[in-house]
Amino acid sequence: MTARDAPAIAVRGVGRHFRAGGVDVRALDALDMDVPCGGFVALIGPSGCGKSTALRMIAGLDHPTTGSIEIGDLTPDELRRQRRVGIAFQDASLLPWRTVEGNIRLSLELVGRAKDHAAVASLVDLVGLQGFERARPGQLSGGMRQRVAIARALATEPDVLLLDEPFGALDALTRQGLNDELLAIWEARATTTLLVTHSVPEAVYLADTVLVMSPRPGRIVQRIDVPLERPRHVAMQRTEGFHRLLDEIALALHPVRTPTPT
Repeated sequence: MTARDAPAIAVRGVGRHFRAGGVDVRALDALDMDVPCGGFVALIGPSGCGKSTALRMIAGLDHPTTGSIEIGDLTPDELRRQRRVGIAFQDASLLPWRTVEGNIRLSLELVGRAKDHAAVASLVDLVGLQGFERARPGQLSGGMRQRVAIARALATEPDVLLLDEPFGALDALTRQGLNDELLAIWEARATTTLLVTHSVPEAVYLADTVLVMSPRPGRIVQRIDVPLERPRHVAMQRTEGFHRLLDEIALALHPVRTPTPT
């Protein structure tokens, strides 16, 4: 097994149960999944199936009721305390009084690298925001704010990048452009990446592997490898192979049920 094949993220038998409004909720049950070192995995499933809950537990922001999560030889809590995990959510959550540079620098300040101007400049270049270094979030488009959020998540050179619907609120054209930029960023850094998305085309276009989840309580019901060559380009989305993968994932999400004889 090569280092790239070894699981950087290993989720084993994870369940997450809680009470909400006096009702017992089983968000996840017997969730098993691997994300290989340097790989890009997309997690997809119906609304409310526990995708974001799983990602938050991998980030150390929530904890499983049962089972275990390991990232390399560390727990999510240990990785988070060491600032070795980067996270970007659908809401960019930028500090409105800080510039692009200032928001990116925030991650470095938390690890004592606030004066690393070269690192900030490199990240501004990486996400294509040259010329906007001193702009504040209110002066940026939604797509540009998401680029800042991704740059901030990458600032500490994390072992793992976790993305929870980072482009979900954007229009289709902007989303496609940011998909291309995310691919370029990932190819430049090869950071182990887990993406939660509702978009089947986005999952296929970006990922090496797509993991399909069941309705709540969520668990993995199918693993679909994506054999598209890299680097990828938008023309691939018009190929027969791409559409075959879309159909395979759609069938896993909505299996055809045989009518019960009467």
